[in-house]
Amino acid sequence: MQPSDIRNPDYFHKVVDCQWACPAHTQVPEYIRLIAAGRYGDAYIVNWKSNVFPGILGRTCDRPCEPACRRGRVEDENLPKPEPVAICRLKRVAADLKEDISDRLPKKPGKLNGRKIACVGAGPASLTVARDLAPLGYEVTVFDQDPRAGGMIWSQIPRFRLPEEVIDEEVGYVLNLGVNFVQRKIDSMTALMSEGYDAIFVGSGAPRGRDLDIPGRKQAARNIHIGIDWLASVSFGHTTKIGKRVIVLGGGNTAMDCCRTSRRIGGEDVKVIVRSGFNEMKASPWEKEDAAHEGIPILNFLVPKSFQLANGKLSGMVFEKVKAVYDKDGKRTLLPSGEPDQHFECDDVLVAVGQENAFPWIERDSGIEFEKGLPKLVPKTMQSTAPTVFFGGDSAFGPKNIIWAVAHGHDAAVSIDKLLNDENLNERPAPGMSMMSQKMGIHEWSYDSEIANDQRYKVPWADIKATLKNVKMEVELGFDVATAWKEAQRCLNCDVQTVFTTQLCIECDACVDICPMDCISFTRNGDEKELRARLNAPAVNLIQALYISSPLKTVRIMAKDEDLCLHCGLCAERCPTGAWDMQKSLIEMTYAGPAARSPLRQRQKKAA
Repeated sequence: MQPSDIRNPDYFHKVVDCQWACPAHTQVPEYIRLIAAGRYGDAYIVNWKSNVFPGILGRTCDRPCEPACRRGRVEDENLPKPEPVAICRLKRVAADLKEDISDRLPKKPGKLNGRKIACVGAGPASLTVARDLAPLGYEVTVFDQDPRAGGMIWSQIPRFRLPEEVIDEEVGYVLNLGVNFVQRKIDSMTALMSEGYDAIFVGSGAPRGRDLDIPGRKQAARNIHIGIDWLASVSFGHTTKIGKRVIVLGGGNTAMDCCRTSRRIGGEDVKVIVRSGFNEMKASPWEKEDAAHEGIPILNFLVPKSFQLANGKLSGMVFEKVKAVYDKDGKRTLLPSGEPDQHFECDDVLVAVGQENAFPWIERDSGIEFEKGLPKLVPKTMQSTAPTVFFGGDSAFGPKNIIWAVAHGHDAAVSIDKLLNDENLNERPAPGMSMMSQKMGIHEWSYDSEIANDQRYKVPWADIKATLKNVKMEVELGFDVATAWKEAQRCLNCDVQTVFTTQLCIECDACVDICPMDCISFTRNGDEKELRARLNAPAVNLIQALYISSPLKTVRIMAKDEDLCLHCGLCAERCPTGAWDMQKSLIEMTYAGPAARSPLRQRQKKAA
């Protein structure tokens, strides 16, 4: 194998599993260390630079960072089930406990650059585009049919999960940059394209909930509601009650929000009915736990057959019992189990079986091409077949989540800025990386390298007797200062890297002896597959790299498995020559603006 190129930002970026897995690439270990130090405002700003909505995401994120967390795969096998650091809930800590940070945010530009940008939809993707472009002098106007900005953050997430004051604060930070918010339903892309905008960003989401066309649907329509529309109606105060017996159809997060909201506005007998198995449901595990905590049963392997009526009104539903059958490739098929159909009485049904994109307002002669209901895009740039029109969030690739919408917004903002500066959109900026030694003495580091053996701490909940009576009372209370500190200690500081200097190594193997994970080996070189198999601890996770040194004096190499390493620093403490050092690797994504533009192109423009 060739020596590892640790100068490439992506090398250590991948080692920081949580940051690599986050679509917005938030500097997770950095902000967790700041929380542990009580520097909540600093931790908030680290988040705000990348994910824009720390308080909102600290309550609602789908947490792609947590399954990737190294903590969840290196804990003592004798302990209970290993769990990742509560990254998402620590993000909320930074938002809840911060001081006033408004003076640390970008200021409204004193002079505009003469370019106008339109954003359709006021959700997280559009607001991210606005946040990135407004400080650069672009005149950004955000359009939405609703009276306040936020998009699905407002309309689809219940207030008992996300209080309105949190939304107002973080959406306000964006609008205060000089962004124009206009309540207007855009019903013609052609008309909008004729209004003089230099670029248009479409962040209109996936606004149409899928319906269920089975017998009785039309006759019982009055008491059958599309989940996302019903949630919006509750959020804006148009719906305040529901029948006592409620069936929620669907196994995603929207279904969980529907059933929990129903319990708060009149539903006494609320149940979720799903065609798949419990483990195959799309809802996040914690969403299912929250529903169970509130006494809402989830019934699985039931396929809806018909709506039943009595005296012209919905009275119940009939379901077919099915079972999952898997073929040799693991593909699942749901087949009738042979058991009798099951009947459940109900007064209302909420249909939350999925969402889909709807673009009736985009004329098919506008230059924007579609494929399978979605716009044809260049994924890297978010550019459509109409060069000045970009998409992001759910409107780009279908329903995902807020953090993906933010990532799309950053990418689209870079593209728009490059387009309007006559640059090649496909030349994407590499992230920046800085490496800083954490050495403060022979055996002392500027970070806490001790590994806490504590299991993950639970977030406290408000009294269920109170929360089920109030649709706006927040259920999760968040960590207090003491618990936040203890949870932060569980972080393994994966961004503090073990950096090896070949020339200083005397091959004493002291680092091998002291390594608690057996992840360091001094051995002869070889091809990767063969080398991985004969290390001190076989390196079986191919997702993470082997750190390979250049040849040592004995012609052996040092090979370290980045997957197993705890970043504990014991190798650096034990090394008598300083061949090992602990260096913090800060990976900074490059956002729209001069840093993302081609230096050569900028010099040519100045020379002209």
